[in-house]
Parts: sequence; structure tokens; C-alpha cells
Amino acid sequence: MDYRVIKENQLFLITDKNGDISPESGNGLYTSDTRFLSRFEIDINGQKPVLLSSSADENYIAEIRLTNPHMEKDGQLILWRESVEIIRKRFIYEGSLYETFRITSYFPKPIRFDFSVWLDADFTDMFIVRGFQYGDIGSKIGDVTYPGKRIISYKGADHVTRETRINWHGSASTVDEAGKIHFDVELSHGMSTEITFTVMPVIDGQAPKRYEAEEAIQKLRDSYEEWDGSCTSISSDLPAFNRLFDRSVQDLRVLMTDVGHGPFPVAGLPLFAVPFGRDSLIAALQMLSLNPSIARGTLLTMAFYQGTKEDEWRDEQPGKIMHEIRYGELAGTNQVPFTPYYGTIDATPLFLLLAAEYFHWTADTKLIKQLLPNIDAALQWIDRYGDADGDGFVEYVQKSAKGIANQGWKDSSDSIVHADGEYALAPIALVEVQGYVYQAKKRLAPLFRHIGDSARADALEREALLLQERFEEHFWMEDEQFYAIALDGTKRQVHSVTSNVGHILMSGISSPERAEAVARRLVAADMFSGYGIRTMSTGAAGYNPMSYHDGSVWPHDNAMSVIGLSQSGFSNEAIAVMNGLLRASEQFEYARLPELFCGYEDSLGYPVQYPVACSPQAWAAGTSLTFVQAMLGIVPDALERKITLQPNFLPGMNELKVDRLYVGEGYLGLRIVTGQSGVPEVTVLANDTGYKLEIV
Repeated sequence: MDYRVIKENQLFLITDKNGDISPESGNGLYTSDTRFLSRFEIDINGQKPVLLSSSADENYIAEIRLTNPHMEKDGQLILWRESVEIIRKRFIYEGSLYETFRITSYFPKPIRFDFSVWLDADFTDMFIVRGFQYGDIGSKIGDVTYPGKRIISYKGADHVTRETRINWHGSASTVDEAGKIHFDVELSHGMSTEITFTVMPVIDGQAPKRYEAEEAIQKLRDSYEEWDGSCTSISSDLPAFNRLFDRSVQDLRVLMTDVGHGPFPVAGLPLFAVPFGRDSLIAALQMLSLNPSIARGTLLTMAFYQGTKEDEWRDEQPGKIMHEIRYGELAGTNQVPFTPYYGTIDATPLFLLLAAEYFHWTADTKLIKQLLPNIDAALQWIDRYGDADGDGFVEYVQKSAKGIANQGWKDSSDSIVHADGEYALAPIALVEVQGYVYQAKKRLAPLFRHIGDSARADALEREALLLQERFEEHFWMEDEQFYAIALDGTKRQVHSVTSNVGHILMSGISSPERAEAVARRLVAADMFSGYGIRTMSTGAAGYNPMSYHDGSVWPHDNAMSVIGLSQSGFSNEAIAVMNGLLRASEQFEYARLPELFCGYEDSLGYPVQYPVACSPQAWAAGTSLTFVQAMLGIVPDALERKITLQPNFLPGMNELKVDRLYVGEGYLGLRIVTGQSGVPEVTVLANDTGYKLEIV
């Protein structure tokens, strides 16, 4: 990565590797889709320091080590190179940024130099920073400096007052007109001094509580220890998997946010640290084996924002689950429709699917009953608005003037392409969405029967069966022995072989014979790069290994296939995909799978990075958690009070230990080793789940 990012709840900081924010970049300190710091640069005697090392592997704290360049003027030594070490240590806690500069001299004689910190705030809306939207905005109304403090103020076109309050410890010699804070530093050999800054975004006077830096960092570390203790613990004798899993757990923690209804994962950093319907729901689905309470927070958050009316500006309809919500000035003045925006075709069935799967992992009937009005509304949306033309398939069409044209997870404008290279026209019925709808109805039906609504259960089962029959008739491409990515507005198949089809395997909508053909094709040479399943076949008209959605590899997309391959009995194919992604992860910074990477063959010897992939990204981080589900072959069933296991190992793994796997009423502990026959052998270390364990 060419940037460093840290986050806590709704505040995040993105800088270059030196730790600086230059006003020409899109970097900054952000909360509520507003940039509260647009400049954060340091100098020694007016010159930029030299980077030695830059690390943000802990996500919540970054440490950057720098030194001075050589300085002479007119033959006179000003400061010998590498005389001064500067360590920038920064973290975020409860709405404030804390940064400490530890400055140490290694010059043999006493030295004196000017150390300056340059800060500014432009309060730019995230949409404007990204160059996506422009509009009427407000202006700065104040910039006042006091001893040890500076306050920059802005009045938005939305009538919201925003402030950046900057405090520092350490006597500044001067603060110049540009807002540059100068410190006159004198040090002898081996001596150090520290200067600490606190930056606090304030919206309409609502300031976060300020702590001393030492207290704040301790509270933050305590929260991470609490997170680790609430999550399933996984260890194995395969170090590469351990690194990937541990990174995932930490990345998911930094992406947790709570807007009042429980913690849930935002989509990713640096641009998508806000609630997303599809992304948050899929990440929560992946996290069921790690921490099912996150699914609860995600469901409650999505239920709170569920659509209640018809509003074309926001692509909203009653019962529809949102796509994305933004909190900035353009949203507040209704210049963009993201308040929230509902232009997504898959979030509503994914909401239903997550509710059903959450129940089977937790037996939390109380939450399901609480969500029944939302579940009913979502089911009604599927039948009335999702299938507006009554053909039995759920499809999308953009109505908002500033909305999104393609409303599945492949939401770029070139992602749904016919065999002749023409882009499909809406309304578009995506293959994976039909699978989500089928799975949701099939899994919800017995749940309704369980709570005493047999009529609804019977209706859902009939609807699912009818959908399955029509799906097989209209989506199967006989010449490709594969399903089409979509039906277009004329009900014509979009004749391209794509990864979307892998998602249907977990739903059970496909016949066993066709599911087997899909499984084989997913790992065939045209689809499988060696590092993962490509989004599009190399033989398709739209294929491009550098494309965002037409040939790249997305870890979360692969993870959805892995779940389905594993649950459908295609364990060899699932292992091949997992092993490819694991090999890829070893070559990314911090063993972190990014949002996506290019679809080139692994014969290159390394995965090719996509230029602007988010990292960390929630559903990319959740990928290794689906590995756990697949390796365990775990399927919980709350109604039968049963857990089925069918273990399989990754190549090179001979032992897997699982602690605190939350299912039902308690926890499951397992140790699995490769037996003498090569078949994994399971030792149950703990089982107070209330579920019977069945090992296949």
C-alpha cells in the first residue's frame, strides 16, 4: 500500500507512508463523510524528513520512523544527515486523533533546530474529494489560534457547523499566518523530547470526550483484547493460514462501527467507512463462525434503515434494504440521494438470508420475532417491487438521476456484457440474486413453521420451488454447461461465463448435475487463475485481467463460491480455491487479502495488485473465516438442534484447533488432526451448545 490508514468507530485517518497529509491528495482525517484535516505535514528546518520505516500492522495504531536530510548552506553545516530521529506514533480513540512526535538526537554535540507541524482543515465532502459529485457548499467562518490550541470552523450549506479543534503539548515558539506551528528544539546526544497533538472533529458543538494520550491508548488496547476474547480462536500447524486468519480478525475489528443498533462492519477503507447493505450483510454472513453477535448488529442496523415509501430520487421502496448511507454536506442538502440510497437488488434477499442463517447458528428466536415486521416487509418487497413485471425473477432498474446503473455487487457500468460485447440493458435479473431469494425462502420456511405460521411456511416453499423450476429453464446455457450471469430487459440471456454463478451453489437452487458442472468450470483454466476464481472467463468478450469486474479476482466473491462448493460436496474444488487465495495472501502486505487483484495467471509468480483496491475491506477480511467453515464442513441446524461436521484440510495442514466457536447456547471446542488413513479425526474438547454433534 502507498498509504497508511487507521480507524476507530466512525473516525479514520489516511496519510502517505511518511504520515503526512498533503492538500493535493485525497488523504485526510474523516468522519461523517467530511474531511476535518486536509493538511498534516512536518518539517525540520523547513525540509521534509526522510522515511526510514512505516508500519500500521496493528490497524489501530501506526508508527512511522523518520530522520533529517543533510543540511548545509554556503559551506556551513546546519544539521548533519541522520542526526535526528523522529518517531510518529498515532491512534484514534472515541472520536479524537492522538499523535505523539518523539524526537531524539544522535549527533555527538548539542544541536538546535526548528521542528514545524502544518495543519489545516477544508471540511470537504467525501463525494467532492473523490471527484464523484459537486454542488453548493458552505465556507470557513473562523480560524483562531490560542496558546496550545487552534480552532478552525466551517458553516455548511446544510446549516451544520463543523469544527476542527487542535491541541498540543509543548511550547511552540511561533505560529505563523499559514497555521504552521514551530517548535524550537534543543537536544544533546541521546536526549529526547515529545510533542503530542490531539485533533478533535466537532459537529454542531457535539465534542467527543478528551483523554490523556496514555489513558486513551490503554482503553483502546483493552477494547481489542475484549474483541479477541469474544471471537472464535483458531490455530493450525500451517503458518500461512494462521497469519491470514489473525489478520482477518484484526481487520474486521477496525472496521466495526456502531450507529446506535449494535456493532457491524462497514465496507472498507479508505473510501467506504460507512454502512453498506450488501457489503455489511455479506461480511456478517462470513463472520457467523467468528462472532455471530455481529450479524445481530448488522440485522438491526439494516432493519432500522429499511425503506418505508416510494422515492425514485433514492431508489427507495417499502421493505427494501438500503445500499449505502452518507452523512456529509451534499447528503445533508439532498444534492446526492445517499440519505440512505437504496439502489441495490441483492441487499434485501441477503438480509433475509442472514436472518435465517443467524438463527441456525444461535437459535435466537427472540431476535427473529423482533424482526418479523422487517422480514415480512422484505418478502413483500421481493414479490411486489423486486419482481415488478411478475415473471418470477427479481430484477433491477435505476430510477434515480444520481443513482447506480448496475445494482448487483458488480456495480460498474461495464460489468454485465453480452457475448457480442454489448452491455446489457435493464431491467436485469442477476443469477446470484435468484439464488439468494431461493435460499432465503427455503431457510425461512421451516423457521416460520417453528414459530407457528405454517401457512407462510408452505407458501414460501411453493414459491421457492416455482423459482427453481423457472431458473433452470431460463438461466442454463447448454453450450457452456453453465448458467448465464443475467437475463436482460428483453429476457434474453447475457451469454457470459462469470463468477456470479458460484454464489448459487450455497443456495441449492441448481440441480445436482448442473451444480457439478458449475463446480468443475469454476476451477477450470479459463476461470481459475491459480490465485482465485476470476470474475469473468478468459474466453468471454468482456474479459480483461485488469478490469474491476470483468476478469479480476475478488476474495469475497471466491469466498461465496467456497461456502457453496463445500456445502454441495465439492470439497476438492473448495480446497483448490482456498489454497490459491492463501498463496496470494502471502505476497500482500501484512498477509492481508485486498478488495481485489488482477486476474493474471499465477505463472507470473505473484498476484498483480489492482491500483485502487480498498485495504482492509470487510468482505475480503471475512474470506478466511469462510475457510474455517469449509474446512470444518460445519452446518448448524437450530431446529433439529444439530451440528454437522465434515472436515477437510488445506494442503500442508495436519492439525486444526478451534476454541470458543459460538453455536446455539454455548461454545464448541475441537481439535482435528490428520489420521493414519489421511482422513481428519475429530476430538471434541468442549460442547455446551445444546446441539448434537454429527461427524460425517
